[in-house]
Amino acid sequence: MRILGPLEVTEDGVPVPIGGTRLRTLVVRLAVGVGRVVTVDELADALWPRDAPADQGNSVRSLVARLRRVLPNPDVVRSATAGYRLDLPESAVDSYEFERLARTPDGAREALALWRGPALADVRDAEFATAYAARLDEARLTAVEACAEADLARGADERLVVELTELAARHPLRERLQGLLVRALHGVGRQAEALAAYEDVRRRLVEELGADPGPELREVHQSVLRSGGPRGNLRTALTSFVGRETEVARVAALLGESRLITLVGPGGAGKTRLATTAASRLPNGAWLAELASVTDPADVPAAVLGSLGTRNKRLQDGDPPPQDVTGRLVDLLSRGDSLVVLDNCEHVVDAAARLADELLGRCPRLRILATSREPLGVLGEALCPVPPLAVPDAAATVARANGSAAVRLLVDRAAAVRPGFRVDEANVAAVGEICRRLDGMPLAIELAAARLRSLSPQQVAARLDDRFRLLTGGSRTALPRHQTLRSVVAWSWDLLDERERTFVERLSVFPGAISLEAAEHLSPGTALDLLTALADKSLLQVVEAPEPYFRMLETIKEFALERLAERGGVAEARKAHAAYFRDLAESAEPHLRGPAQITWVPRLLLERDNLVAALHFAADTGDADTAVRLGASLGMFGWILGTTVDADAWLRRALDVPGEAPQPAKAIATAMYLINSALWNGSADWTGFLAEFRDAVSAVNVHRGHPVLALFEPMFAVFSDDVELGLAVVDARLDHPDPWTRAALWMVRGMLRENDGDMAGTRDDMTNAVDGFRAIGDRFGLSQSLSSLAEAHLVFGDHERAITALEEAIALRLELQADDDVSHDRLVLAGARSHNGDPEGARAEYEDVARSRKGVLSEHGMAFAHLALGDLDRLSGDLAGAERHYATSAEALDGWAIMAPQLRALVLASSVFLAVLKADLATACESLEKATDHALSAKDMPVLAKVGVAVAAVREHRGDLAGAALVLGVAERLRGAPDPLNHDVVRLTTSLREALGGAAYDAAHAEGFALDRAAAIDQVRRR
Repeated sequence: MRILGPLEVTEDGVPVPIGGTRLRTLVVRLAVGVGRVVTVDELADALWPRDAPADQGNSVRSLVARLRRVLPNPDVVRSATAGYRLDLPESAVDSYEFERLARTPDGAREALALWRGPALADVRDAEFATAYAARLDEARLTAVEACAEADLARGADERLVVELTELAARHPLRERLQGLLVRALHGVGRQAEALAAYEDVRRRLVEELGADPGPELREVHQSVLRSGGPRGNLRTALTSFVGRETEVARVAALLGESRLITLVGPGGAGKTRLATTAASRLPNGAWLAELASVTDPADVPAAVLGSLGTRNKRLQDGDPPPQDVTGRLVDLLSRGDSLVVLDNCEHVVDAAARLADELLGRCPRLRILATSREPLGVLGEALCPVPPLAVPDAAATVARANGSAAVRLLVDRAAAVRPGFRVDEANVAAVGEICRRLDGMPLAIELAAARLRSLSPQQVAARLDDRFRLLTGGSRTALPRHQTLRSVVAWSWDLLDERERTFVERLSVFPGAISLEAAEHLSPGTALDLLTALADKSLLQVVEAPEPYFRMLETIKEFALERLAERGGVAEARKAHAAYFRDLAESAEPHLRGPAQITWVPRLLLERDNLVAALHFAADTGDADTAVRLGASLGMFGWILGTTVDADAWLRRALDVPGEAPQPAKAIATAMYLINSALWNGSADWTGFLAEFRDAVSAVNVHRGHPVLALFEPMFAVFSDDVELGLAVVDARLDHPDPWTRAALWMVRGMLRENDGDMAGTRDDMTNAVDGFRAIGDRFGLSQSLSSLAEAHLVFGDHERAITALEEAIALRLELQADDDVSHDRLVLAGARSHNGDPEGARAEYEDVARSRKGVLSEHGMAFAHLALGDLDRLSGDLAGAERHYATSAEALDGWAIMAPQLRALVLASSVFLAVLKADLATACESLEKATDHALSAKDMPVLAKVGVAVAAVREHRGDLAGAALVLGVAERLRGAPDPLNHDVVRLTTSLREALGGAAYDAAHAEGFALDRAAAIDQVRRR
């Protein structure tokens, strides 16, 4: 029951309509007295205040009966001796819940959220409601004041001033509210208006009530007079504040909870600007003590005292008597609420920590906001990390790029030196690259923006390899270490001891995240302490991961790498790096074929850049053994990721290194490279590839050697469509001793039979593969085989089992890799659900995939999605929409080799149906010719079967009904299954049956189904 506004009644969140004025009045009256008996007389007075019926008892009883019929649970309204009772807990009525929450210090905001309008809005003028509504209104106003009080404690802002001004105007004689307005105006620096507001309320009280303001309001007035406005020495910023809204809010919240807050982050992260911006929004002002120029730690107290300006003149003149510097600070900072910003503490961190501890202990109303590259380490200190600004990803559109804080900062600063500068299609890639390569660090971005006065974004991006020479144009009035990028990093570098510098230099060869285990390989016994120290000093960033990982900012990495090169230590560090990651990859490889995938795949994802870099390090130094072993060990990982385009490049690099390498590793790397090269570079020389592979494996035991070796020859057969060879090889190896290999061979066998049009055999083989992978706990293999099994289920019309299999396949893939590209499975699942009665849901899924740019295969997902959307439009009669989607699908395939012939054949086949609907047989026949050639070039019988269905549509349009029925039989023969969920097959079958009669249709269909492969293909070629 909700009565804080218009009456609302709900049951488990579902609205219960209550119609009629009297029925609603009855509900409100019962709700006001929830849990208690409301007498018949009280109800009658509420329902008929002026013209009560003669028989009040019966009239009330009749209305209660109506209410019970409306309510889902009529027992909620209980009969009692003298009346009726609403049998609900008080918490079920929002007015009682409001009063409960409003009584607690922290519940006011939650209580106010319950209000939707005037209390008891439906019956506000009723006599029974007047006093209760007034009580609620008073409680509401008190809660509003409590919230405003809490907001003021965190710092006034203009929003609060606007809210309080409106409330004060509605309640001109409410002293507490007027006092809050005065304090808020004062807090945002509008002292004159604050004093005027006090004078207004004082005059109203005298004129209307003949009374003076109370002591609380008078104290507010005196406080404003004493302060003379916000105190402090903060200067007005000369540039806009960009991209730190979240951090400002966090600092404001921490200032309300803690007395010492330290902003920690690397040099150039914008700690000072963040601190002064947050401090400037506080009502009592703040004092900025800049410690950057302090060289002797003993001078820190004096530097802070000096920052307090003219307030210290009496003390410096010797009146009162001289005290020690810290004592003077205590005397000044203990007189009221004060905030001191200790800026740039890192080089005097011990002295700054001691002073902060002393002042906070002796000045109970003092708060300190420090900035440092490492924590002060004082008890009670609250840390607020200042991370780099968010940067756009490499594929970001103009809109997405402009949404990132780093780009907004670059554009803002660039527009100041190059009016009219903005992000557009021509420069978005370069702008994003600048922000990413500068790690989103504000100072570096501002230095880069200054260069845009004379260089284009593309030129700046191209010169970032020499960033320390490029980024030198800082403000002349800035601190010396903020005028060039090199100075920023050098300041932090000089604060390290020799052991820390050596460690950072060796870590600089890591292009990716740094694990504790890898660091210990470089510095046994000391790595943990060094990593912790460097993270505390903001030289390393902690990466969110199940185990500790660290990341070095690109700029710091380049500076350290320069130092390492000066020492002549780069080659040694890279050799150690390559050796560690070679061993890691070889340790991981067996676990990628079983249940441990769930832990190893995420770990290798974190280490991916390091693994690829290790391979390149090995290749650069001519270490063929390490390079080839890395390539072979990463092969399975590459398949799981689906990033085989990248794998092609680094496998070729490994194999090109001259020198000896273990034969099994070389055979695996060679096979992986050959398959990748053919798939992604469009080569069709499968015979030559197979010969090269056989030569590579001639010295190893394929059948009893490494588990993956047994798979390559049948995989070559899949891609070259040599079904006979593939089946023979698989059948000869199904007794392999390794259960993972056996499961994978069943999956390859199913793929071969699918290409051959044996869908029943595919379903059987994929079932065996599913059972095998499930038994050993291989999520990736299980997801792949479930996906293929689902498609086999669909061509037999079993959409329920297909949906179950696809849902599990998608879940397994995402469990391994949360951002995996599962677009193909999503599309097939959407189609299955569409056949199961959810076409609109399917369309929404197709449209979402069509917009996606998630992974390397996303173009294929987009092509399939547009093909499906085109089919939906065609079947619904939107021929123009269908034509647009088919064209987009075809364009998405440009430049791709893998699956392109099959997909082009499918797009062309759907275009045939479109041309038939438009009676354009010339275009239909031209498309059929191309579709047939594409399908046959891939030797993909299920795809050729879909082309056959398009042939049937053309024959039907020409009037060759028996020929159309025959080619539908041919299509089923080539497909190896009836495909009863295909809308085109269903429509043609129904139409031809009606035109020919059932017997004639069955005879023609059977004739086509009985043809051998060659004759069936010949029928598809005919028009």
